[in-house]
Amino acid sequence: MWIVKLALRRPYTFVVLAMLIVLMGVVEILRMPTDIYPEINIPVVAAVWSYTGLEPREMEGRITTNFERATTTTVSNIEHIESQTLAGVSVVKIFFQPGTSVDAAVAQVGAAASPIVKTMPPGTTPPLIIPYSASNVPVLQLGLSSPTLDEQQIYDLGTNFLRPGLATVPGAQLPLPIGGKQREIVVDLDTSKLFAWGLSPSDISSAVNLQNLVLPSGTAKIGAHEYPILVNESPGVVDAFNNLPVKTVSGTTVYLRDVSHVRDGYAPQTSLVVTDGSRGGLLPVLKAQGASTLDVVSRVQATVPAVQATLPQGFEIKQLFDQSVFVRGAVDGVVREAMIAAGLTGLMMLLFLGSWRSTLIVLVSIPLSLLVSIIALGLLGQTLNLMTLGGMALAVGILVDDATVAVENVHRQRSVNKKSIRDAILDGSAEIAAPALVSTLCICIVFVPVVFIAGAAKSLFVPLAMAVVFAMLTSYLLSRTLVPTMMQYLLPGEPLEETRRPGLLARVNGSIERQFERLQAAYARTLSRLLERRRMFIASFGALFVASVALVPLLGQDFFPNVDGGALRLHVRAQARTTSVRSSQPPSSTP
Repeated sequence: MWIVKLALRRPYTFVVLAMLIVLMGVVEILRMPTDIYPEINIPVVAAVWSYTGLEPREMEGRITTNFERATTTTVSNIEHIESQTLAGVSVVKIFFQPGTSVDAAVAQVGAAASPIVKTMPPGTTPPLIIPYSASNVPVLQLGLSSPTLDEQQIYDLGTNFLRPGLATVPGAQLPLPIGGKQREIVVDLDTSKLFAWGLSPSDISSAVNLQNLVLPSGTAKIGAHEYPILVNESPGVVDAFNNLPVKTVSGTTVYLRDVSHVRDGYAPQTSLVVTDGSRGGLLPVLKAQGASTLDVVSRVQATVPAVQATLPQGFEIKQLFDQSVFVRGAVDGVVREAMIAAGLTGLMMLLFLGSWRSTLIVLVSIPLSLLVSIIALGLLGQTLNLMTLGGMALAVGILVDDATVAVENVHRQRSVNKKSIRDAILDGSAEIAAPALVSTLCICIVFVPVVFIAGAAKSLFVPLAMAVVFAMLTSYLLSRTLVPTMMQYLLPGEPLEETRRPGLLARVNGSIERQFERLQAAYARTLSRLLERRRMFIASFGALFVASVALVPLLGQDFFPNVDGGALRLHVRAQARTTSVRSSQPPSSTP
């Protein structure tokens, strides 16, 4: 009761508080990231090892296995490890126990990988350690093509010019383009000439590596000036590589052009992208964790024209996929349904209450409760998505309960007991304080089991539960503060039922009241008859329950005839010569 009395004594305080909720809610809506689903927090770290030319069997035995053993020894909180070994590439996924800090896991995996590099084949580099995120998927795909440029030039422009131009977009991650040809300086060996001169490919490799050098050499100070000394043994043009000496054989210097030919070529092509019948490339744009899909896509789309202006003419950038269309459509659909629900709720309130003032008081609590829920979700790091907006849409129909009960009880105090507006508000609020609180808590407690869900489902349903709970608690607080304040100013101008002028709204409300009274009387008669025949009713209800339980398996067989133990099968095909897939559990003791 004290909070109701405070609201009646300090009405402007709660009016200003409502205005502050509106302001903060609008700011939070504009600031919060927007996506289809919430961030799915799965503690998984992937380590990608690469060693070009090493076959899968050797890659597994010399790199993958050694790294797994070192990881299970030094890294804590491991649930299980999965590894996939290909030719020259090994991907090891380390799954951690729920609740493990991903940042700490990345640090531990990196610390475990550095020492064992020395035990691996010469030239092995430390792995690329990537924290896995289920929401880290392409939100935009840009097709790269040109009628005048070849695949090598398209790949070079996409890698060295387009990617750096888009890398400044906040929240965007840009991997290497797919398709195209990666530029390389290629040395084509003539094996017959190598045999004739008594040389081997390793001689060619050593000659190129020893003479293609750029070394620091310091500076030379001459008088008042200091000049840098350049020692650059790297050829400036491709043809200059052909003049590199390889070896002296029988007094004759063998040059690179005598046993090979150096050209401007490309690495073996492993991916192919065809756009409108012409070969090109594909640049996927990924969303960083915590970023908004709509913001990332809109910023990339705004940046592409400026970057394209710096590229050669004929280089075309086409938008092939845009996930923001689906995100915006999904969010707009949920918001539209919530607005329809709010409108229908207001219409029902107007018909049943028969007063636009009472309807206005009740409807004001709906957007304020939803805005407080959005503010709380934003402070907790959540996003606007289907789950949070769906929870708010679910709560729209029940947010009016607290305010409706408060307004109706005040009406009853004024009409039946003939009390003043202030006494009616105080007495009416006192009567429903405990029942309204219990009713609100009963709705909120339904969502408590969501906290005990584990895995990815917890990341999906916890935001929905929080959206409903925050809105319901706010609705109860508003029914004890802002609703009494509005009733104090709006209801005195509303005539009582017996003095109300007959109008369309009054006639409709009167008709609804009469039908409701008939329904109430019929229910009372039915209930009294059932109470007189308790045993017969309990027996009938039990028989109906048993019949319904027995009918469920029959309905399941009729509607789902193909669902059995062998209906769903998972076929896994493995090619041992190209791929090796392994999964291991951490050992129970230290190896």
